[in-house]
Amino acid sequence: MSRIQKDIIGCRDGSDIRGSSSHGQGVNENSCGLDHEIAQLTKLRSGPNELFRRVVPGGMKLPVSTLKMLVGREANYSGRGRFSSSDGCHVLSRYLPVNGPSLVDCVESRVYVSQFSADGSLFVGGFQENLVRIYNVDKGWKVQKDILAKSLRWTITDTSLSPDQNFLVYSSMCPIVHIVNVRSAATESIANITEIHEGLDFSGTDDVDNEFAIFSVKFSTDGRELVAASGDDAIYIYDLVENRRILRIPAHKSDVNTVCFADETGHLIYSGSDDGLCKVWDRRCLVNKGKAAGVLMGHLEGITFIDSRGDGRYFISNGKDQTTKLWDIRKMSSNAKRFQGRKSHGWDYRWMAYPASSRNSKHPNDLSLSTYKGHQVLQTLIRCYFSPSYSTGQKYIYTGSSDCRVYIYDLVSGELVARLENHLDSVRDCSWHPFYPTIVSSSWDGVIARWEFPRDSKPPSKWNAINRPPIF
Repeated sequence: MSRIQKDIIGCRDGSDIRGSSSHGQGVNENSCGLDHEIAQLTKLRSGPNELFRRVVPGGMKLPVSTLKMLVGREANYSGRGRFSSSDGCHVLSRYLPVNGPSLVDCVESRVYVSQFSADGSLFVGGFQENLVRIYNVDKGWKVQKDILAKSLRWTITDTSLSPDQNFLVYSSMCPIVHIVNVRSAATESIANITEIHEGLDFSGTDDVDNEFAIFSVKFSTDGRELVAASGDDAIYIYDLVENRRILRIPAHKSDVNTVCFADETGHLIYSGSDDGLCKVWDRRCLVNKGKAAGVLMGHLEGITFIDSRGDGRYFISNGKDQTTKLWDIRKMSSNAKRFQGRKSHGWDYRWMAYPASSRNSKHPNDLSLSTYKGHQVLQTLIRCYFSPSYSTGQKYIYTGSSDCRVYIYDLVSGELVARLENHLDSVRDCSWHPFYPTIVSSSWDGVIARWEFPRDSKPPSKWNAINRPPIF
């Protein structure tokens, strides 16, 4: 039995994996589970119809197995003659993508960004060298296009596919974001040689520093706008129809590492910064520049990433205090001050371990709903996400980690339900397929790996990571 299989079995059979040691074992601080509206919403979206519990005597007190649900569906216990979306989520979410990994790609460069498209047909990998690679998932992960980036500084910091999947934008440590036609016939897109990579300039005459970095960039749901987080403490909005920057918000007191739209309307924006604060911005009432609709405090160190649940109410964030936190924007405050963390004492997450003395520290005014510990947020801006709505009802959250693993937590109970390991360096990004039980992890070891729930008796082949030298 492999090490990862032992980890998974240990998590499922109730073995004690609690704690927050450097070995990656951890659990939600709320040991009794999450007691909040989102817990009930998650149950409704990922739980079975109560009538299925009556398939066998005593079933009301027992977990509903897949077999019971299939029997109940045939007997039409729900009265619908089929599974509802929540019934389907309950079945699918039981089959976690923990088997593998199998190799997707291996290059001599750190992988910084990797994401599935909204329909799961494409996968995008962004590398520290000047490469963005697009894979066609439906055609056996064949490379569809190699994009050789223009004006790269240090690394590709982020990529984003347009909602129609026709265009891709990539950012770097500069104020220019480039946009590329993904659907063009060329399999190799060399900037301004084989194809035009149009530059979208986010700087302006009113900026204090025109040479800032862009750490995060995202399309709006309608594909008309881009939102970006920058190293000059600001948030930017770029209108692709007008082809110009339309808004600059001086949002934080330090680098803004992450930003995203809260929902499909595009009115609300979430941002996270090295000042340790998460902020909510309502574009409909930005009367005073830099005035947020509300602030959410609770992290002891800087924020590395934010992912919205998509409902304009809940989001999660990864922090350099080695935690992921769950937020409800209805708890936001109008006044919040930055917590003076370890940075003021000389700690730097890029090359120093997190001080053991700070692991159990808590913010005196923590507004978060829940805190998840176990993974490590060091060296780079490691990302976290809600699991897919279609297959899991967003029942889980998952995150990369600097200890070379992917961690999956149960959103409500906070339990660590899976640890995926085989990389040799930090897992900066990871992505769960929107419909199938597949997770792809990308690491600084240059490897993009695929984890799946087996569709047949033959397990996916593993690559030999033991003898592979790390990438520097």
